Amino acid sequence: MAQITSPLSSDKQKIVGEALQGTLIDLLDLSLVGKQAHWNLIGRNFRSLHLQLDEIVAIARAGADSVAERAVALGVNPDGRASTVARDSQVGALEAGYIEDGKVVATFTDILGAMISRMRERITATEEPDPVTQDLLIEVTEDLEKQHWMVQAQR
Repeated sequence: MAQITSPLSSDKQKIVGEALQGTLIDLLDLSLVGKQAHWNLIGRNFRSLHLQLDEIVAIARAGADSVAERAVALGVNPDGRASTVARDSQVGALEAGYIEDGKVVATFTDILGAMISRMRERITATEEPDPVTQDLLIEVTEDLEKQHWMVQAQR
């Protein structure tokens, strides 16, 4: 069986692989939680928040694809299976049923804030072992921080 070789040493590959896998889990679950909120949102700010949730989901999905492809390029197998996401996710869950717009704003402010904190830790961890991956994580974090600001502004 053919394998993808890595330009990184095994110790650097491990550090970077863990950062990419953690990011993949965060982004995949963010896309799922975002759609759950998108479908069940109610309230006076429905329209604008409904559209913003679609933006968050699109950012999460595009970022997840980039992160997974970066992992494979480094010889690390990404694991985006539902069971893995369910087991390893640190993204907060939503209640079932309708969700008031104010609760969605508060919940996504918290979810994005916690994700950004984890992303910044990953950015620091990948600085030395792989600046290319670090650049990707910075790019993803920039998008998340913009959405965090835009959600917070709706309080």
